[in-house]
Amino acid sequence: MAADDNPKGLEEKISRHLGESYLGAMGDEDKLVLFENQWTDAAGPGGRQADRDRCACFDQSRMRRGVPVSFHPDRQDAMAPGWLHLLHLVEEAAADGREVFEPLVELSPQERRQIVTLPPTIAKLTAVRKLVLYGSNLVRIPPEIGAMTSLEEFSPYTSHRLHWFPYEITRCSSLRQSTVSTRSLYGNFKLRPPFPRLGPTGSGTDEPDLRDLDPHRWGATGIFRCSVCDRPVDAGSLRQVWLSGRVATDVLPLLVNACSAECVEDLPAPAEGYVSTPHRGGAKVVQPGADWD
Repeated sequence: MAADDNPKGLEEKISRHLGESYLGAMGDEDKLVLFENQWTDAAGPGGRQADRDRCACFDQSRMRRGVPVSFHPDRQDAMAPGWLHLLHLVEEAAADGREVFEPLVELSPQERRQIVTLPPTIAKLTAVRKLVLYGSNLVRIPPEIGAMTSLEEFSPYTSHRLHWFPYEITRCSSLRQSTVSTRSLYGNFKLRPPFPRLGPTGSGTDEPDLRDLDPHRWGATGIFRCSVCDRPVDAGSLRQVWLSGRVATDVLPLLVNACSAECVEDLPAPAEGYVSTPHRGGAKVVQPGADWD
């Protein structure tokens, strides 16, 4: 039977045409119901130039066991026009007290591609209730997101290079709704890709300078405060662990930068169906079975 004669085939055909927009289920009368694409205005202006880089950290379409992964090595170019534009947009949003912040729609495709993180100044956005980062080129979110105390909705959907989040996002006590691309996350329940291996506690002469770190190794260019108690952290006491925790409507892989073993012990229990304790990652960490096994 041709796809056009088959309601299911027609649904799949339209779904491919629409990409990642939401497609409704078939009704009792075999009528196709299309819901409004809520991301129509979230992607920003188009253009011939690609607005993001391709990610090859791990296969986001099928399960591959035993393949090690690392953090993205990208450093933010602080002189890039896109970065300077974003800094201005943050200051503008902080000044006018806006409740919805969609910075990427204000940037050109070239500028969007230049943004691999958000500035620490997002801590000023205490009035923002909805943060939309649809289709971003982000590889990390700074811990300062925890200061966005009014945040209720967080949508970095289709940001396929964003594989993890800072534990500090759990400080957003009003956060109730999130939209992420699940298959892009470390340890996600569909494919169970591994987590990057975290190093042991710093000690001895090889202690790193926490103000100038290699993001490929540490997941950040600097670590200054404890994710749990917010006290200053030093290289000799730093303990990095992974924890899969429920944040709003998703279970996210959270990177914890703790200042002590006591702060690691104070972490909440991980979400059910994920690694049951905080861990240091690596391909050898045993995860529950994947839904798409």
